[in-house]
Amino acid sequence: MNIVVLDGGTTNPGDLSWEPLERLGRLTVYGQTPQGLAVQRLEDAQAVILNRLSLGREEFSRLPKLRYVGTLATGYNTIDVKAARERGITVCNVPHYCEEAVAQHALSLLLCLCNKVQRSAGMVRDGHWSQAVEESHLSLSPVALAGKRLGIVGYGSTGQRMAALGLALGMEVLLFSRREKQAPAGCRWVGLETLFQESDAVSLHCPLTEETRGLVGRKLLALMKPTAFLINTARGALVDELALAEALDQGRLAGAGLDVLTQEPPEPGNPLLSAQNCVITPHVAWAAKEARERLIRIVAENLRRYQEGRPQNVVS
Repeated sequence: MNIVVLDGGTTNPGDLSWEPLERLGRLTVYGQTPQGLAVQRLEDAQAVILNRLSLGREEFSRLPKLRYVGTLATGYNTIDVKAARERGITVCNVPHYCEEAVAQHALSLLLCLCNKVQRSAGMVRDGHWSQAVEESHLSLSPVALAGKRLGIVGYGSTGQRMAALGLALGMEVLLFSRREKQAPAGCRWVGLETLFQESDAVSLHCPLTEETRGLVGRKLLALMKPTAFLINTARGALVDELALAEALDQGRLAGAGLDVLTQEPPEPGNPLLSAQNCVITPHVAWAAKEARERLIRIVAENLRRYQEGRPQNVVS
């Protein structure tokens, strides 16, 4: 089988091995592929492995040899799964490989907003120790999370781990998801509007679908406490970025911690880049080495199972 990895550089910049995939056929790995070169690089491929590139109806129509698409990710919103299904192409994702890493990153964004560690450390590094001490009781005053409410939108595997972290900090956890399931003591199922109204921090862990696109817009943001924080390590398009920037700049929200944006990298004019109290990391919540090793192993296992006629993690 001719296997092509289109954009493997993010998953494996050189510190890991592609050997699990090399066992399954003739492997070609590209660190990055411009969108316009995707079809050209896949002309002879029976299987493609990709991360953030898009494959839609037009691309599939120009790739008659392609039979398998594997994602180096859990999300697959960049792939037209309906068009793939119509052409008999199997699409598989990796649903469980980085839950712990993403929940840890979401918590780190929340703690960054609460403890102002970057700002305080910067003042010390610049020689302003005494000023940093004084500001620790004013603009740099930490926010204690114990006894406060953490709202989690989406109670899948990552949301469950985030809930456990919130409980460990002594927080009450409010939950909203498409389906309610058993949750530990200290968690409470509520409606979406109630969650945004009552939470001191809201963390998004739901998938991006047509129903959830733009979910967090002006209506929900207006319900949040002015002292509350919004955390998003799921998908950027869940949030109306202009509405969020306005809420931050107008003091209607205390802060936001984001690992994802609607467009990545963002355009220079993205309002969140200059918004008040907005911490942005470059979509790296999943990138712990242990998680990336697990990802490559499962991607290879998905393809091996497909070759054997026993596909797993099929999304189309």
